[in-house]
Amino acid sequence: MNYLKDLAADIEGWKQAGRYRSIKVWESGSDTWMNLNGRRILQMSSNNYLGLTHHPKLKEAAISAIDKYGVGSGSVRTITGTLDIHEELEMELAKFKGTEAALVFQSGFTTNQGALSSILGADDVVISDELNHASIIDGIRLTKASRKIFAHKDMNQLEAVLKETQHFRKRVVVTDGVFSMDGDIAPLPDIVQLAEAYDAIVYVDDAHASGVLGKNGKGSTDHFGLHGRVHIQIGTLSKAIGAVGGYVAGAQLLKEHLIHTARPFLFSTSQPPAVAATCLAAIQVLQESESLVTQLWDNANGFRAALKQLGFDTGASETPIIPIIIGDPAQTMRFSDRLLEEGIFAQGIVYPTVAMDKGRVRLIVTAQHTQDDLAFALSSLQKVGREFGLIS
Repeated sequence: MNYLKDLAADIEGWKQAGRYRSIKVWESGSDTWMNLNGRRILQMSSNNYLGLTHHPKLKEAAISAIDKYGVGSGSVRTITGTLDIHEELEMELAKFKGTEAALVFQSGFTTNQGALSSILGADDVVISDELNHASIIDGIRLTKASRKIFAHKDMNQLEAVLKETQHFRKRVVVTDGVFSMDGDIAPLPDIVQLAEAYDAIVYVDDAHASGVLGKNGKGSTDHFGLHGRVHIQIGTLSKAIGAVGGYVAGAQLLKEHLIHTARPFLFSTSQPPAVAATCLAAIQVLQESESLVTQLWDNANGFRAALKQLGFDTGASETPIIPIIIGDPAQTMRFSDRLLEEGIFAQGIVYPTVAMDKGRVRLIVTAQHTQDDLAFALSSLQKVGREFGLIS
């Protein structure tokens, strides 16, 4: 079989449908303005919410860690790959999140894979919001647990599922804290209340809430004042924290169990010391001041309001994730390409990441964007939006 013919056919189909997207190769580091093909481009799609990728304290921490430890940790954590900097980071994360313990993984994606596949067995059921992140979906697929899906943020349907699943050993309700495609926030207080009424475990993935929601960016549990009532908190170190990695925050017993059962933890070399040190410095920066988080929200709320005033459809956004809903996949990608011509990088996101008729350009506003940056973006969006008939 010439399998390459099949691959080529798939790719040609994506091109014909307008869904093919080549990877952009940037000539500068992650920042507000970046260099692409010799041009200076305003970055409006980065997860670098707080601009920490260039923070002097984080850079200094990384350099010092390389001088002390070298560039690698040498092994998986359970053999020789756990260094004191890893333990220090986990202790600081647990303190930051208000939990007994935390365990760091190599990425947010592998965190969900490792945690879900470890805590769920054949006698359990996982109950998941229909718009949860792909890492949650794939993590669930790795389990032998029964699966139930409830309509997005539909608490009546969630309650109905909880009622009909009382015979399972464990019921685990899984939700994103902030949904990555729409920028809306989970109704966590309602979820917790239902879970308590029906004796279920609450599992929250705060990938896009880490460093964004809550005091000093502590996440959705802190945002809603639910400490002690959310059993498992998943966080990322790859977005607002400015580096890479993920973690589980919860009970000490949960940590010990994951150390012995979570396959991504057991079979992947641990974070390079410089990365662990960088993440530790980022958490310390967040604890020292709320100014970056405050600036992030000021920028996001003002920008979203201006887009709505122009007539753009921003969907259910209530966070720094602000989609402009366009619909047709090909039209969405053309809109994204046209913005790039104007000097703005705003990634088009289409099926299968979102529904076929829900293509959108996803904008992410950061604390680093200046008012001049945002004014430039609004002017360009208004111009292109009129060209495409999205606004009058």
